[in-house]
Amino acid sequence: MLPFFNTSGPCIPGEHYMLPPERRLGHVLELIEGRRYFTLHAGRQTGKTTSAMWLADHLEGTGQWHALWIDLETARETPDVGEAMTAILAAFDRALAWRHPQQPRPEAEERAAMLAVPKGALLAYLTRLAELSPRPLVLLIDEADGLVGEAMVSFLTQIRHGYIERSRVPFPASLVLVGQRQVRDYALRQEDRKALAWLGTTSPFNITAEATTLGPFTEAEVGELLAQHTAVAGQRFCPEAVAKIWELGRGHPWLTNALADQIVRRDVKERSVEVTAAHVEAAKETIILERRTHIDSLVARLREDRVRRVIAPMITGGRVAQDVLHDDFSYVVGLGLVCLRDGHWELANPIYREIVPRALTFDEQGQIFLQPAAFVRPNGSLDVPKLMAEWQVFWRKDGHLAAEGFGYREAGPHLMLMAFLQRVVNGGGRIEREYGLGRGALDLMIEWRGQRHAIEVKLRRDTETEPEALDQVLRYLDHAGLEEGWLVMFDLRSTVEWSERLTLREVEHRGKRVHVVGC
Repeated sequence: MLPFFNTSGPCIPGEHYMLPPERRLGHVLELIEGRRYFTLHAGRQTGKTTSAMWLADHLEGTGQWHALWIDLETARETPDVGEAMTAILAAFDRALAWRHPQQPRPEAEERAAMLAVPKGALLAYLTRLAELSPRPLVLLIDEADGLVGEAMVSFLTQIRHGYIERSRVPFPASLVLVGQRQVRDYALRQEDRKALAWLGTTSPFNITAEATTLGPFTEAEVGELLAQHTAVAGQRFCPEAVAKIWELGRGHPWLTNALADQIVRRDVKERSVEVTAAHVEAAKETIILERRTHIDSLVARLREDRVRRVIAPMITGGRVAQDVLHDDFSYVVGLGLVCLRDGHWELANPIYREIVPRALTFDEQGQIFLQPAAFVRPNGSLDVPKLMAEWQVFWRKDGHLAAEGFGYREAGPHLMLMAFLQRVVNGGGRIEREYGLGRGALDLMIEWRGQRHAIEVKLRRDTETEPEALDQVLRYLDHAGLEEGWLVMFDLRSTVEWSERLTLREVEHRGKRVHVVGC
């Protein structure tokens, strides 16, 4: 069987196209050799498990360490300390039985005695395991950040206690917590904070040397991964296709593999056909519409308050509220959803920029009864003036009320407009979105059969004036190389009647034509 692009589970050499894991793990190896305790965190499906399993095999192979990879998936979302410790010790036993059957470990009677005192069970087990190990013990604990409540507190405090006492009592030489978050972000939910209150801190695990992360693939590495398919199957990715895969996913391992897999396994099965940028665009659309596992997980995260507090103002181009903590930013960065690029907070890649509003507006799109063909002129071009006029009718009648029903209420007008436009543009075009904190606006670009229509979306409050908004539209048009564009202004001033809000006019501003749509 030929190797293939992996989109589920850890990569297996020979079975999957993959880059050398050690390339991303040089600093991690240094920390282990320094006998440190630390976190290895990154967003979902970025290669954490593949890296952890490789580390365990590599360290074991040196003959200097005894290394064990343990998956705590079975203990996720189990707040009861007794149940969680039973699951955790069982996970250790399975890992030892499957991967190191000759390695001495606590007997069944010993484990039963340990579990009689759940808040000391893990400490006793690891102490005994280290005592029995002929070499310094390294633990790579996957899915540790899936523990919750008192179980999470107990897990961390027992490890912390063993770390402190390890100069006198046997204990693992190095320990790596592998997950999506740093330890200080493990307890962000209100119920977890309450569970930790008795310790007087929101992070009892204050022994970590540092937090390490797995970065995305570089553009060159994306090309290297795709070239493996060319070498095996003979099917070439043209340079534009390689660049497009990099551009859309920004090197995210799952997105990179998912795009390539969709193309070569479903869309372009004939290996003599070269993969083009158009194939990549089509694959992106399929992945989004089918809401593959990774995308579905991302959408589920959007419902969390700590994610909404960052993403909602990002959609509007505003600023986060005063009460948004740095922990919220750390959390969404840890998920791989947001990154700091050129000093500005942005969604991590163009696919996420498209997924977020489309996912949030999916249900509303299905309730907008429009015939996309009604907005296409006989020559095939998009009738944007007619589209905007119909939008105003919809906004006045139903849209403004529906916008208040979004979980992202503060971004409701923007989301409703995007739902409306997406409903029409799905018939033959696409929408590109640019947004981020502090931009002051949402930029939309409708790509329709070779034509581009730029739309700037603004909220008008008492401090916002139309000339300021027009200046911002011009900057967008200059950047896009267009002479004409649209400004949609949502008037949030409570004293303005609908008859004054709903306007549609054309203005000349510093040599460019702007259609101003009042809402």
